[in-house]
Parts: sequence; C-alpha cells; structure tokens
Amino acid sequence: SSLHCARVSCRRWLNLQEYQSKKLMQESGVTVQRFYVADNAPDALQAAKRLGAKEIVLKAQILAGGRGKGVFDSGLKGGVHLTKDPSVVGELAKKMLGYSLTTKQTPKEGVKVKTVMVAEALDITRETYFAILMDRACNGPVMVGSPQGGMDIEEVADKTPELIFKEVIDIFEGVRDDQALRMAANLGFKGPLERQAADQIKRLYDLFLKVDATQVEVNPLGETPEGQVVCFDAKINFDDNAEFRQKAVFAMDDMSESDPTEMEAAKWDLKYIGLDGNIACFVNGAGLAMATCDIIDLHGGKPANFLDLGGGVKEKQVYEAFKLLTADPKVEAILVNIFGGIVNCAIIANGITKACRELELKVPLVVRLEGGYSTGAAITEAQTKVVFWV
Repeated sequence: SSLHCARVSCRRWLNLQEYQSKKLMQESGVTVQRFYVADNAPDALQAAKRLGAKEIVLKAQILAGGRGKGVFDSGLKGGVHLTKDPSVVGELAKKMLGYSLTTKQTPKEGVKVKTVMVAEALDITRETYFAILMDRACNGPVMVGSPQGGMDIEEVADKTPELIFKEVIDIFEGVRDDQALRMAANLGFKGPLERQAADQIKRLYDLFLKVDATQVEVNPLGETPEGQVVCFDAKINFDDNAEFRQKAVFAMDDMSESDPTEMEAAKWDLKYIGLDGNIACFVNGAGLAMATCDIIDLHGGKPANFLDLGGGVKEKQVYEAFKLLTADPKVEAILVNIFGGIVNCAIIANGITKACRELELKVPLVVRLEGGYSTGAAITEAQTKVVFWV
C-alpha cells in the first residue's frame, strides 16, 4: 500500500501535552521527574528555584516531536534546555513563551508555545522499554518489554527479536506479582531495583485501566545512579469510545494545534485528513477511502484529502462535507465514491444536489454510487457539472 495508507492511519485521537500525561502517571503513583508547569517567564523562574534540583530541564510544550533540535522565531535554538543555574530559566522561558517553535514535525510556520515544563533533570544509567497495549490475538492487554530502551522499538524487534519479552495479562486477575517480577528481571533490573520496577509495572497497569487506555508506552523506563526506577517519557493512547466516562481526561484535549478543517469535520462526525493534492475524495468507509486515494495516486493524480463519511450518514453531513471540500483552494475536482449497503445512496444524492445548488460548485464533480440503495434520480439537477454515473 502507498504512502496515503501510512498517513491515514494517524487519525486524530486525544492529544495530551507531555506534562498532562506525566500528571496522570503521578496520580497513579508512577514515578516521574518532579516538575512544574508555567505560562510566563516569572513563574518559570520561581518553579526552577522551588525545585531545588542539581540540574533543571526546561521543555517547550507542543504536540510535535523533535523539540530538542527545533528553532524558535525568537532566535533561540532548541525547545529543550538543560541548566544547573535556576536563574537562567526565566530568560530562556522568555524566549520560548509566545514564540513559534519549528521542528521536523511541525508546519513550516511552527507552533506557538503557550506552556513550558520546568523539571528536575535526572541522570540515567540504563534505559529500558516497557509498554502495555491491547492485542487482538490475545483478546486483551499484553505487556511488552525490552532491556534495549531509549531507541526505536521496531528496530530492536527487527534486529534482536530475542530481546523483546511479552506477558499476556488476564483481565480478571490483572498483573500478577510473578509476571511483574519476571518482566522486571527480563528488563535487566537487579537486586532491590527488580522489586521497584515490578511495582512500577503494576502501577502502570492500574493507570492503563483507570483511564481506559489502549496503549501506555514508556520509553525509556530508566534507572538512575541513585537507585530509582523512573518513567522518563511516556505516550498514552486513549479509547475514544470511553469518552463518556473519561470526561476529565478528554477535557484536557489540546486542540489549539489541530488542523481547523479536521476539527470542523469532527463536529459533524466526519473523519477528515488533509493531504497535498488537488483531487478531493468523498468516500464511505476507511478501507474504500484509502483504496480511492491509492487509485488516484496510481493514475498520476494526487488526493487533496482523506474523507470517510462512515455508515449512518445524514443529508446534513453530506452537505457539510461538501462545504469543507470546496473551501480548500487546492481542490480542482471532487471524486465521490460511495458503496451502497452501509449507506443509503439516495441520502448522498440528495445531499450532493443540495450542495451543488447552494454552494454554487465551481469544480468538476465525478460521482460513483453503487449498491443496494443506489439511486440516480436526484443527481440530474447538477446539470452544469461534469458528472460520470457508474
């Protein structure tokens, strides 16, 4: 499958800043670095003094990776700074807050930094990898760990598969003591650190359950020279079906960095991801949407977006989808590819004609409706458009 499939797989889920994930971990008794959050330079300076740490790390809080090598439009280089002098934290924060940070994962114009995290910097003597995730093959959660942490786990799995350890968790029993200790030993923790690591593993599973996570990944889970097991960096994925009972967690969702079109689409329960081409796609079902993007690409075109209408779509959603597509100045044509059966094609046809009339569609429209509910009666009103009916 092509590049589009890879891009489509990153459908927008709940986005939490690093400090928010660490706060959730703290609340479940997981050991993280001591930290404070500030949204202005004087507060950052006070936080640095209050920490009383040997060394301090100041981190710009944005949702993109590669912060350490990023550049601010204030001229400051790096979104992560280490210092042993708390008095310089205020000056550094002044050059971060309110300025845009550009990294390899942000848009060209960068992302404005509104918050910084002031944390205790700890030395790491050894890094390991640990994750809890849902595994279909096991019908439930699985622990995965490796003594090779702080690096790409896919690379470890590829080059040294014998260093990947797995434990299936019984959802009724939870993580047993013997499982946690075995995983801690496999991760290379020795002596009193083995029991400490096992305790952290059990607490991470408590967090996994408590927040309805689909994945909790800690990379690295490290040990310090002082003999502490610490979760240095974590990524938490949440089950969006649990939003109704995780209101406090979902209320933390930081949408300020989200694409406005994606946010508007989400309001109408449409799954939209902007791409770089000029042919807009209007499809039902993620599989068909990806295949449509691939077919366009195969024939030398470039899709302008991925848009999945889903199943129980209503006329209003069809109309709003067209509004989103036609608002994109890059769009030079619209391809509608609908498979009837999971959606009534008459609803789609009526929505399209309403959009053609009211939005004064200026670009060619190519429509394919096929399936048990297919009807072409309504589409005849779109007389001024280029319409192919299959």
